[in-house]
Amino acid sequence: MRLGINLGYWGAGMDGDNLAVAQEADRLGYDVCWAAEAYGSDAPTVLAWVAAKTERIDVGSAIMQIPARQPAMTAMTAATLDSLTGGRFRLGLGVSGPQVSEGWYGVKFDKPLARTREYVEIVRKAMSRERLTHEGEHWTLPLPGGPGKPIKLTVHPEREHIPLYIAAIGPKNLEQTGEIADGALLIFPSAAHLEETALRHIRAGREKAGLTMDGFDVCPTVPLALGDDVDALADVFRPYTALYVGGMGSRKQNFYNQLAQRMGYEKEAAEIQDKYLAGDKAGAAAAVPQSLIDQTALLGPVERIAERMTAYAEAGVTTLTLAPAGFTLDERMAALRAGVEAMERAGLA
Repeated sequence: MRLGINLGYWGAGMDGDNLAVAQEADRLGYDVCWAAEAYGSDAPTVLAWVAAKTERIDVGSAIMQIPARQPAMTAMTAATLDSLTGGRFRLGLGVSGPQVSEGWYGVKFDKPLARTREYVEIVRKAMSRERLTHEGEHWTLPLPGGPGKPIKLTVHPEREHIPLYIAAIGPKNLEQTGEIADGALLIFPSAAHLEETALRHIRAGREKAGLTMDGFDVCPTVPLALGDDVDALADVFRPYTALYVGGMGSRKQNFYNQLAQRMGYEKEAAEIQDKYLAGDKAGAAAAVPQSLIDQTALLGPVERIAERMTAYAEAGVTTLTLAPAGFTLDERMAALRAGVEAMERAGLA
């Protein structure tokens, strides 16, 4: 099992610290550094900056939002970053959610699975430097009856195949991800529930494509907090968990809430959502079960973190992406180093 880090969103007041964390992760031998985007900082700019300030670590988008860019533009960005970084770029894609897609980008959040499949087909074709043609439900290239003609990418990526990941939560999306992608970006992963909530669906998609799980990167993001008081560490992540389970999406379309339900927290997920959507964010955070946080984060001293890492490896995780938590840069650096120490103690490094 390999280690990665996730810097989250840029512009949240920790930008200098984030760069220092990325550089320390590079020095410690972490495999990949991911950056996110929603409706603030964009991922490619951050990744270009991080790549310019590091030497070995891969940089990846977790995620670049599908409604934000035409697929050919995404292929251009991926090829450019792969060239600039000397082959260190990983392309992570996702459909985002209905509020962001329709409210921020003005793109209807309809048929997300079909749209993702078509998008990936176009991106892969463009990155391979084929002359770009496509006839589909969502895109037609070139447009018929006009001056457009099939053209090909002029930039030569460093590699013939840029790794492509998809952020997936629901069973159908996970299955399609196994079928069409090189890896899956997962969130709120529980080692105890990983097979039933994710891996069996991914495996079904791989089998549909005539593939095995060999070479497929199962890549969940897991917060890590170092310390002796597990309950107090869990409290740090209550607002984060409440935001996703309670308020990330509408009452009918909250993929994180549905995931919590599939993990056995049906009643608790409903209570968190009810309180969050009613404006009671503190109440929503208080309603998050400590066990849900503990199952989906790495909390405690190094020895306990090592045990949990072993569980993730045995469950089928191939790249464990850490989000090192702390109120200061020193605390985040300590968590980052603890991740490496725990891997070594578990015999996974």
